[in-house]
Amino acid sequence: MTTPAATPARTVFLLAHTGRPAAIRSAELVVQGLLRSGVRVRVLAAEAQDLPLPPSVETVTGATPGALEGCELLVVLGGDGTLLRGAEFARASGVPMLGVNLGRVGFLAEAERDDLDKVVDRVVTRAYEVEERMTIDVVVHSNGDIVHRDWALNEAAVQKVSPERMLEAVLEIDGRPVTAFGCDGIVCATPTGSTAYAFSAGGPVVWPEVEALLMVPISAHALFAKPLVTAPTSVLAVEIQPHTPHGVLWCDGRRTVELPPGARVEVRRGAVPVRLARLHHASFTDRLVAKFALPISGWRGAPPQR
Repeated sequence: MTTPAATPARTVFLLAHTGRPAAIRSAELVVQGLLRSGVRVRVLAAEAQDLPLPPSVETVTGATPGALEGCELLVVLGGDGTLLRGAEFARASGVPMLGVNLGRVGFLAEAERDDLDKVVDRVVTRAYEVEERMTIDVVVHSNGDIVHRDWALNEAAVQKVSPERMLEAVLEIDGRPVTAFGCDGIVCATPTGSTAYAFSAGGPVVWPEVEALLMVPISAHALFAKPLVTAPTSVLAVEIQPHTPHGVLWCDGRRTVELPPGARVEVRRGAVPVRLARLHHASFTDRLVAKFALPISGWRGAPPQR
């Protein structure tokens, strides 16, 4: 008689904004639910100090991709900033991220604070799907040399530093100049980022299923300064004029590097996507209406088929 093989242990990584009391309580509920169902939990040691966790919870010290080795899912509790921090883990490790929104809008989140029981149940039963979100790779050139490489899930924003002076920039798409103007900055975004900084700058909302790149000027002093939507294979570039003050590059509002006068920022489709775990089949239209609390009274729907 052969002995059946033991079922491999399952592990979920939990990332939380421990500066929020709501996140601490939510983390406690998620951990308890997962452990009761036989799913192991791993957290960062720095966050474990602020969380009421049982001894069985595993801790790791380094916030590196290797911290998620052996994990099947990354559950993130927090606002947009925490979700973007989780996206860094998810992209580097290839582990899908499941976001629970504890902030304001939370377009990257799949669930709200009131859905914690459902989140635990779906994780335990593996009742979720995984989709890939497009990213962008960013390269900074200065004096003919590559001085910085980065990436973003939402956007790469070239911005001015001096509040009293505009940033003089030239926009380029696929190796051809488009226009030049003074501005507060330019946002190069993905469809996922179209509801973030690019949206605030006046850019269009782009459905996540659409593969495209966006270029959105910020407060441009020009007659032609419209948002541009290009093919996903395009290469976008922003050149800072040599006579202008230096600028700054922000990637997802988290990572920054100074841009000297004459610097060139190139943006193209990222080689590595971010994988998101999805619990719902709701359309992006419904998500948009819910997140922005859009008025839809008076809608009657499509007429019945005759």
